[in-house]
Amino acid sequence: MSGLVSRFNAFKRTHVILQHLRLCAHTDAAAEVLLERRGCAGVITLNRPKALNALNLSMIRQIYPQLKKWEQDPQTYLIIIKGAGEKAFCAGGDIREVVKGDRRISRDFFREEYVLNNAIDSCQKPYVAFIHGITMGGGVGLSVHGRFRVATEKSLFAMPETAIGLFPDVGGGYFLPRLSGRLGYFLALTGFRLKGRDVHRAGIATHFVDSEKLSLLEEDLLSLKSPSTENIADVLESYQTKSKIDEDKAFVLEEHLSMINSCFSADSVEQIIDNLQRDGSPFALEQVKVISKMSPTSLKITLRQLTEGSSKSLQDVLTMEYRLSQACVGGHDFPEGVRAVLIDKDQSPRWEPARLADVTEEDVSRHFRPLGSSDLRW
Repeated sequence: MSGLVSRFNAFKRTHVILQHLRLCAHTDAAAEVLLERRGCAGVITLNRPKALNALNLSMIRQIYPQLKKWEQDPQTYLIIIKGAGEKAFCAGGDIREVVKGDRRISRDFFREEYVLNNAIDSCQKPYVAFIHGITMGGGVGLSVHGRFRVATEKSLFAMPETAIGLFPDVGGGYFLPRLSGRLGYFLALTGFRLKGRDVHRAGIATHFVDSEKLSLLEEDLLSLKSPSTENIADVLESYQTKSKIDEDKAFVLEEHLSMINSCFSADSVEQIIDNLQRDGSPFALEQVKVISKMSPTSLKITLRQLTEGSSKSLQDVLTMEYRLSQACVGGHDFPEGVRAVLIDKDQSPRWEPARLADVTEEDVSRHFRPLGSSDLRW
């Protein structure tokens, strides 16, 4: 009997070693993202620190199937996602790849990214995102739909897509209008950056911890034995309670919230600008300057996206956003915005149309048209 047990243990050890070697081989071949089982958790590490962990199609295609496997694995109790390096969780989608590639890449990238966003939202296992450092665009999509989002004093959140001729996608049409008051509309149209504890105060993060405690927090989560969602929440809460950085500092937008709620409640971008000009405060006039640099078409489709998204399910929002993405890729402003801001970095983009007044209702509606058999379906 003891010989049988020792043979079984040897078999188990060999199996574990082979598993580890397979994981290492996979990790080496796919260094852009690391997928590991550690303790009670599946851990996803976005591993492109020099590119601020920008998300590309190859990374999406590795993360999605692994997320689904861990979701079904009875030994995996939670999923953690984080970024390598100190600068960024994920600075966004690698959209240069999308714009420079053929239309098939743009179709696949947005479709598979949105499918992953939905999988994070519907994930049956607690999903914990460490949004430490820059978290924009595609990085928001990898985090905000999960059960827990942990910010630090080095977090930097923004949805700056209107500055490159796009719109706040990855489910922005779902989560932004559900923030307090009209805050989400303000963030979407201006690309305003929230930092540190303000990311938590705005409702984007669920918890805030000191960055120097993040690795300890991860170890404490990994060492939990068969944890429930409540157990995980308790650990996160205990770390947040001990965090003192900026706890006495007011929310950066606190004094402007009533103005934001009032001015950004308008039904048109033109009326929002008019409201800001009539308000006349330095902060309001600064937003007029910011908005005037954005793509007029992007501003108008974004306002409609959030208005419609405020009453839709996430899946319906993502279907709508997929239509918008394909219209933007095939239009003028998105390729031009990426060229001017991200590739050549030489000048302000030349938007077409250049004025809000020249973007017609028909122009806006065209972006929302169904794509027939090419639509994103669930």
